Amino acid sequence: MVTSAETPSRQGSGKDVDKHHVSPSDIAVGVVIGRTSEFFDFFVFAIASVIVFPQRLFPFVDPLQGTLLSFGLVLLAFVARPVGTAIFMRFDRRHGRVAKLTLALFLLGTSTVAMGLVPSYAFLGEWAIIIMALLRIGQGLAIGGSWDGLASLLALSAPEKKRGFYAMVPQLGAPIGLIVAAMLFSYLVSNLSQGDFLDWGWRYPFFVAFSVNVVALFARLRIIASPEFQEAFETRELQPSRIRDAFRSDWRAIWLASFVPLASFSMFHIVTVFPLSWVYLYTDETLTFFLNLTAVSAAFGLGSVVLSGYLSDWYGRRRVLLWGAAAIGAFSLLAPTLLQGGKTGESVYMIVGFLILGISFGQSSGAVASMFDSRNRYTDSAFASALAWLFGAGLAPLTALFLSTTLGLFAAGLYLLSGAIATAIALWIARQLEFQRQG
Repeated sequence: MVTSAETPSRQGSGKDVDKHHVSPSDIAVGVVIGRTSEFFDFFVFAIASVIVFPQRLFPFVDPLQGTLLSFGLVLLAFVARPVGTAIFMRFDRRHGRVAKLTLALFLLGTSTVAMGLVPSYAFLGEWAIIIMALLRIGQGLAIGGSWDGLASLLALSAPEKKRGFYAMVPQLGAPIGLIVAAMLFSYLVSNLSQGDFLDWGWRYPFFVAFSVNVVALFARLRIIASPEFQEAFETRELQPSRIRDAFRSDWRAIWLASFVPLASFSMFHIVTVFPLSWVYLYTDETLTFFLNLTAVSAAFGLGSVVLSGYLSDWYGRRRVLLWGAAAIGAFSLLAPTLLQGGKTGESVYMIVGFLILGISFGQSSGAVASMFDSRNRYTDSAFASALAWLFGAGLAPLTALFLSTTLGLFAAGLYLLSGAIATAIALWIARQLEFQRQG
């Protein structure tokens, strides 16, 4: 199969072939580094929202309400993400992808490192909460602007029989970022007194996140700024289109695509932030134990993401996503019992949860990009992804903790089940629309 990026190369000299060849492995490196930095930032804030912010920012309420308020801060970034996508998409059209990515990652890095400098409520009062909220919004705007199209380029550049494998590559950043964040917090918690950790120790992961962002920025710019990748983006029509035009012609597809990964994005928080909050608030387990368990479980999830690529190439992406939604639905019914089963039940909950998450999450982004034609694929995919994260992941920790504490853990399971059902319906509708186009 000859792609549009390969055609000019084959028509030129041997030197031109080397110059214009776009290697999927090169794209994969940039994608993994970029996604790892973004998810590391995300998990640093998410973990701190459970074990730090309720005491530093919301000491005037009980621990449960403090955690719910902290999850409200978590949600702010997901609300701001579609807005950031719109702002930076326009910036992309006017000034180019390199300038957009530089500005977005600069905003992400400065917002993150500034979070580590915010004083406590005892020192600054309500202004401490307001400043943290503004910085969290800054993170969300930056994440929306950091969409670089590399994941879509990777999916389009991959060999036809390996598209499932390459589609899962961007998703590797989530478990890698979680492993690093969980282990870093575990080290600090186990080696510092509680007073020292809450006073200054918690700040270090935010400073580390800034360093990771700098490395990721240069790694991604090195790829995106190269002439061969600029040509690859152009030949595959991965260019920002006008937002108004994209929504006018594709608004139904954007909304539908935002529900396709809903199950995996909901599951994403149900096995990361939510169980940490439940165990921290309502069990006697040590924080170090559960952070280490989270890192180990994420390693299982990493392997499961890789497996999803092979399963997708063997059986098809839609079938793998349906299997994932069914498995998430079954897990939602067992999860309440497992999470109340002590160390053994918690371990099974986390490991099995991450194994299921990896299968579904590994193909979720590839499924979104594949639903759009080349005309508006870049813009449509960016907005569909931002909306999916808002509906699926942004609301999950707050909703799950609130439901489980007011109605019982079974209610959190039913919430997860609703996400699995929504994904199954969205996949069915997408299939019917595909049949209509083919007919």
